[in-house]
Amino acid sequence: MNDINPGATVSLCIMSGKGGVGKTNVALNLGFALNQMGHKLMLMDCDLGLANLDVLLGMTPDRNLQDLLSGEATPDDVVLSVEPGLNILPAASGVPELVEMDQNQRDALFETLKELISTYEFLLLDLGAGISDTVLSLARMAQMRVVLVTPEPTSLTDGYAIIKVLHARHGVRDFCVVVNQASAEEARETFQRLNMACKSFLGFELVNLGHIRLDRTVTEAVRNQTPLARFAPQCPAYKDIQSLAARIAQYRVTNIEAIAGRTPLKNFS
Repeated sequence: MNDINPGATVSLCIMSGKGGVGKTNVALNLGFALNQMGHKLMLMDCDLGLANLDVLLGMTPDRNLQDLLSGEATPDDVVLSVEPGLNILPAASGVPELVEMDQNQRDALFETLKELISTYEFLLLDLGAGISDTVLSLARMAQMRVVLVTPEPTSLTDGYAIIKVLHARHGVRDFCVVVNQASAEEARETFQRLNMACKSFLGFELVNLGHIRLDRTVTEAVRNQTPLARFAPQCPAYKDIQSLAARIAQYRVTNIEAIAGRTPLKNFS
């Protein structure tokens, strides 16, 4: 299977080279923001073996991705409704075999989900951090790749590493970047450093999707296991996430013919 974009569904993965940069929280609230704009979507927890998307929602699923892979459940059994038009597919924690899936198993998984995925406008994949084979494979299969970094040097270095490895192994050249927990100036400098490294050493440039401000409300929402969209929808961080969602939604509008396989993809302006 070459991609995970049946019908007019846009598949978008949120990824990072380093853990602890807020990836799952951004993915979750981005899902809420797109849903509030009227889009139907599914959030898929692809941090296989160390899942926590359900934890941020304060939910305890009866079944998860492991049950689906074992054949003990159907997609309809596993998918949970969070809001009308916003569903999640939870994964499992502490299950090494999920992390070690080979390509055939990954292809079989998405073949099982293909019919369900085609009913959504967006499929958001919350990938695990790092450069495991599963992370790289899922990132390659997605239509949009959003690399989340913070201004910390380690995050920047690891963000570049995952871009470099995806390019070297799979020839991927199109990446969007979101700088998290940063002021506008910090975000600009962080993106410029990462973009310059890619331009100089890999031969392509990145798309600056935007940034999310450092906001203590984010920590409070996580502790309360409540998405920002519900906990503090007027806070600066969620306003920034809504701006990101608007750009992503515009991407789908611009590329609706390409998504259906009729024309080449266009990038952000």
